[in-house]
Formats: sequence, C-alpha cells, structure tokens
Amino acid sequence: QAQLVESGGGLVQAGDSLRLSCTDSGRTFAWNAMGWFRQVPGNEREFVAGIDIDSAPTYAHSVKGRFTISRDRSEDTVYLQMTSLKPEDTAIYYCAAHRTIRVTIKDTDYHVWGQGTQVTVSA
Repeated sequence: QAQLVESGGGLVQAGDSLRLSCTDSGRTFAWNAMGWFRQVPGNEREFVAGIDIDSAPTYAHSVKGRFTISRDRSEDTVYLQMTSLKPEDTAIYYCAAHRTIRVTIKDTDYHVWGQGTQVTVSA
C-alpha cells in the first residue's frame, strides 16, 4: 500500500533548525517527483519545496536559501532541512508524491499525501 510517513516536526525558537523526513514505506515513489507543502488552518496549502527524480530541487521564494530538500533512494526517504526558522514558518508540513517525474507547485498535481507533521516556531 502506497504510504508516506512524515516525522521530525516540533517546537523550536526563531533561528533554530529542524529536519523533516518523509519515508515511502511502500517503496512506491522512487520514480516520482516529491514535494513538501505546508498549511496553516484557515489558509490554502502552500508549496514549499520539491525534488525531481534526478534530484533537481525547486523552492518557494519564501524559503529559498533557508530550506534544502534532498532524497536518499537507498532509504526511500525525502528530507527537508530547515534552517533560520521564522515564526511565519509555523504550519503543518505535508510530504506528497507527484503524478510525474517533474516538480510542479500545484497541490492537485500530487496524488499521495502523508499525514502531516506540525512545525511551530516561537519568536
């Protein structure tokens, strides 16, 4: 069964770092682009970062230079390293598998989603 499992969220202070992990427990998405999105209750889901099957990254302007996405094929895991965190980064972060090999920023292009992990950044 295709399943994505996120971990690594938590409560940190502004300026701190966190690393989120997304494991493809069914080993289903080795040939799909993968993405990270975030959502604050009451707001639209927002693209954060994505990675193609050849590991080319794409970042939202708001996180470029602070966040790094990577994938480890041997562990079927995608990582989101977050540094210099800001209170406005507070959200539930979701990992998702794209329908194709290339990243896009539209959430409707992603067809399998994890359960989400909460990231809270205090001022």
